[in-house]
Amino acid sequence: MTQPTAGTFDPHDRALFTDRYELAMLQGYYESGHTPTATFSLYFRDLPAERGYAIAAGLEQVIDYVETLAFDDRALDYLAEEGFDAEFLSYLDAFEFTGEIRALPEGTLVFPNEPLLEVTAPIHEAQLFETFVLNQVGFQTLVATKGARMADVVRRHGDGQDLVDFGSRRAHGTDAGLTAARAAYIGGFDGTSNMLAGERYGIPTYGTMAHSWVQSFESERASFAAFADVYGDDAIYLVDTYDTITGAGRAVTVAADRDVDLGGVRLDSGDLTALSKQVREIVDDASIVVSSGVDEFFLREFFDDDGVASAFGPGTALTTSADAPNSGVVYKLTAVERDGTLAPSMKLSPGKVTYPGQKALHRVERDGQYQYDVLARRDEALEAGAPQLEPIFEDGSLVYTPPELATIRQRASRELEALPERCRHVSEPDPYEVRISDRLKAVTQQTEGEIRDREL
Repeated sequence: MTQPTAGTFDPHDRALFTDRYELAMLQGYYESGHTPTATFSLYFRDLPAERGYAIAAGLEQVIDYVETLAFDDRALDYLAEEGFDAEFLSYLDAFEFTGEIRALPEGTLVFPNEPLLEVTAPIHEAQLFETFVLNQVGFQTLVATKGARMADVVRRHGDGQDLVDFGSRRAHGTDAGLTAARAAYIGGFDGTSNMLAGERYGIPTYGTMAHSWVQSFESERASFAAFADVYGDDAIYLVDTYDTITGAGRAVTVAADRDVDLGGVRLDSGDLTALSKQVREIVDDASIVVSSGVDEFFLREFFDDDGVASAFGPGTALTTSADAPNSGVVYKLTAVERDGTLAPSMKLSPGKVTYPGQKALHRVERDGQYQYDVLARRDEALEAGAPQLEPIFEDGSLVYTPPELATIRQRASRELEALPERCRHVSEPDPYEVRISDRLKAVTQQTEGEIRDREL
């Protein structure tokens, strides 16, 4: 009988966290002796709906994956049962990465067609990374961007309110809950409700109480009194179990009876904007935490309608990126070795045409504001702007020191402040300009022509 698990995987499982066709191709590459050097690029064809930008995230998990990837006896035994050849499994037993990775540092803005990372290695090495890289970078970039959109609305329209991730219970799995908390913090959130995310990533943790606490006592007043006796001045009371206005009044009364300061109240249902203003009149200057249905669109309307809050607890909308749950990130081969030289390669599939070859990406800034990006061939000498891609691995060795999460968060904040506000609107943002160099255009046209002549 198979033993039950918690639905997570540890480092020993990582080698098998891949699609079967990756391993099928690896075996094919190995047995046919077809192992040219190749470059794969991870990028957005288009940004998700209503996004004027994305915030790169997930690189640290990719680094850890590359550093620790190994096929142990359990993985090899399973692959043998699945029909993979013994000689190929011997190769996997000794697998190690020997190539190069360049990437955008986490917290960096990224736009369509720009590489989040590029992997250059023997094709059977680079191919294997596809599933994990798409999973981690695609998802975390999606959530970091969602979080950044909320943080930007608070920054531009609010009064410094805190944002706390309440979404791990709604995330699509335990790993998603953890990495969503990390990504949201990169995007500008101030904390998380998830204790493991706090322990693992050093993110501040916050929490109040649930409706079950209130319901378990014989009265709402009794539940508040018990909470006040335990937490004193720090108690935040969930006041909407029965009636928000009545509950807010009871919280004030109980705090006074217990001779403690009213730490705050949380509103979790109803017309939250209208209720927040009524509750402010009751609780004076105590904190008001607003949760339930919070996202960037809610926040914009909340502030436009003069809602009152000290903090917000977005949940489902954050960890699932509910309005745009698919990042659309792809991992595509853009160059492959021919006669000892990396030759540009591309797809011609309708709607899926790629820019071929290794890339350079420069960002042009003027007076503290980003003006445009230039996407070019890697070997071009660009004078305009600052290069964005950094070396992560060289000859299979890590040459990059991942920064602290707080530093990544600060980077994302600075990046967003430098992006023109018209590109940061939560609805119908203006597209940021990404210029394609003349040489990259020419190589694209030439490569497409060569492929058509050869294949069509």
